[in-house]
Amino acid sequence: MAEGRLIRVRGLVQGVGFRPYVWRLARELGLAGWVRNDAAGVTIAVDGEKLPEFLARLPREIPPLARVDRVDAEPAEVVADGFAILDSAAGAAATAIGPDAATCPDCAAELCDPADRRWRYAFTTCTHCGPRFTVSRGIPYDRARTSLAGFPLCPRCAAEYADPADRRFHAETTCCPGCGPQLRLLDAQGAAVDGDPLAETLARLRAGRIVAIKGLGGYQLACDARNAAAVAELRRRKQREEKPFAVMALNAASLAAHARIGAGELELFESPAAPIVLCPKGAAELPGIAPGLAWLGVMRPASPLHLLLWHEAAGRPAGGAWLAEPAELLLVMTSANPHGEPLVAADAEAFERLDGIADAFLMHDRDIVVRCDDSVVRAGPAFVRRARGYVPVPIALAGDGPDVLALGGLLKNTVCVTRGGEAFLSQHVGGLDNAAAVGFLEETVDHLLAILDVRPAAVAHDLHPDFPSTHLALRLADAWGVPAVGTGHHHAHLAAICAERGVDRVVGLALDGVGLGPDGGAWGGELLDVDGARCTRLGHLSPLRLPGGDRAAREPWRMAVSALHAAGLAGRIPDWLRRTGPERDAGPLLAMLARDLRCPPTSSLGRWFDAAAGLLGLRAEARYEGQAAMELEGLAAAHGLVAPQPGGWRLAGGGLDLRPLVGALLDCPDAAYGAALFHATLAEALAEWALVAVDRRPGAKIAVGGGCAMNALLMAGLRQRLAAAAVDLLEARLAPPNDGGLALGQAWIARRSGVEVVAG
Repeated sequence: MAEGRLIRVRGLVQGVGFRPYVWRLARELGLAGWVRNDAAGVTIAVDGEKLPEFLARLPREIPPLARVDRVDAEPAEVVADGFAILDSAAGAAATAIGPDAATCPDCAAELCDPADRRWRYAFTTCTHCGPRFTVSRGIPYDRARTSLAGFPLCPRCAAEYADPADRRFHAETTCCPGCGPQLRLLDAQGAAVDGDPLAETLARLRAGRIVAIKGLGGYQLACDARNAAAVAELRRRKQREEKPFAVMALNAASLAAHARIGAGELELFESPAAPIVLCPKGAAELPGIAPGLAWLGVMRPASPLHLLLWHEAAGRPAGGAWLAEPAELLLVMTSANPHGEPLVAADAEAFERLDGIADAFLMHDRDIVVRCDDSVVRAGPAFVRRARGYVPVPIALAGDGPDVLALGGLLKNTVCVTRGGEAFLSQHVGGLDNAAAVGFLEETVDHLLAILDVRPAAVAHDLHPDFPSTHLALRLADAWGVPAVGTGHHHAHLAAICAERGVDRVVGLALDGVGLGPDGGAWGGELLDVDGARCTRLGHLSPLRLPGGDRAAREPWRMAVSALHAAGLAGRIPDWLRRTGPERDAGPLLAMLARDLRCPPTSSLGRWFDAAAGLLGLRAEARYEGQAAMELEGLAAAHGLVAPQPGGWRLAGGGLDLRPLVGALLDCPDAAYGAALFHATLAEALAEWALVAVDRRPGAKIAVGGGCAMNALLMAGLRQRLAAAAVDLLEARLAPPNDGGLALGQAWIARRSGVEVVAG
């Protein structure tokens, strides 16, 4: 017999059907040996005549949810009769629980087969799909540590679970109507509703009611997306005046009139992660869904429960042909988190916190262990929010280092834990502006450390002393006796890109709303030289003052007054106000600016976006973060490309001055043209600014991060201009470029700050 091999496979290879895949492949090729899970992944011992073919096919034909990062093989003597799956080896865990995955085609076929025992069963899963992260209490990943522990397998499910030839072999969430969770529909008072829960839920949605649905990572609020009155009522009850909603549809064909879904968007839409995908709006507007924006967030059913609502709407068809046909039903599907609080996950809190919002509750008795919101992505791909379907998939780092916990910032908070050569970014936590959100942050830290089996050697945090995440970082570092490492906000934005791209040094633009700089100032438009833990400020945007402080960020007309004052055009403010807001009085603001009273300066690019929106009369008051900038982008995208404003900026002393653009915007008779002009000029100015910093060296790289990097139009312009200069643009791809990626950058900086591993 030929010499055998001992093979170690690393990556996402546990809980995804990898061992039965190896077992089937080895048996097909007539090989002898064994496969088992171990502390770091999967180990295989194999020998036989077709060993070379096995080695070639092993990484190529893996199960749909598996990910192979590395395969190491060494000669070994293999003594075995046939091929077996062995019990897992003991040892410290170095693997991770997989993310939740949308219903696979095989399970969907069972749902729609009246002869199948899982016909219309809302908890049908296998090793290729279903919840993982949101039902897991700890490691190793097995049924006893999930919320399925209280549902013992019936004999038929147990037989599937034990059969390596079955796709449910060791599928920890497998179950059936006889042994698994059950659906129920309750009214607003908590009384059970008679009849089939799915049929009754659909009837209420079609009647314009709002239903709270227990999803994978938390409750969602649903209503008929085609019913403008229902959408308006959901906004009123949730106190969400204008922030966009996402729409769930059966398939892309169902959205043809409402969204332009290109190849990139379609790949994301149909992926196992099933995220919310931002697509350009189509010809037919859905009233009240995404007012004033050029983008519509769309998603497909992420679980059997969701899919069965469309099955019910289609008349319970048998077979799978209906899954590809356009469906009339479109549902608003939004997070059930009233007043900016964390996502509702427990049944009892659903009745308490959604009282007065939901007319009915579609519930079940499988607990949600971990809150996890829907992910939001753009084709590229680019994350707006990284959560369900992607967490806790690790981000590969360029090298090993100490285990670090990073606590993120104040808004769009996430947590990051590094372990070995990987970084694990948590699900979206959100804004830490209430006690419940801070509690969710603490839950997230505890759970992530538990499932990774990590004791941090350091805790990283933002420099801002008043952030709840900073307070928690200092408290944990003190309790554990490890260093607390403060990191600059904008340094961390660019460091996150360095972490995922495997580079140590970069010249970059950190562009966002606001963040505390090391000098105590309000930064947000920075040209930085990042070299590991060292960060040098090469320049910044010409400052604008914030008349009234934080209030200026919510009222774009205030930023317009500030920009006009800074550009020496204060004398034109009365005429401008007569055109854009005759009810407003700029006198008090001008007095504040003249006396430099309650007008802190900021280099923030986000505030320049607000100023442009105010100058063009686009919006007097922002109802949610970034609204003015998003509407400005939408208006520019609808208008189309224009040439940059000649002389619309100046470079001086390493900084970028945008004040010359103010007059052009003020005199612009058409708001859409003005929005396009602002974007084109800004892209040209930022590109020139960055290129001067790298001396236009061929092969140079410029990183761009921060919340303003979410602007697709701006980034496309920058990409084009830098490519023309043979300079690569490094963008965030595996983490959000906004504050959702800060924790990754903080952890990367802390590792390069001389942190030593403390034994024991």
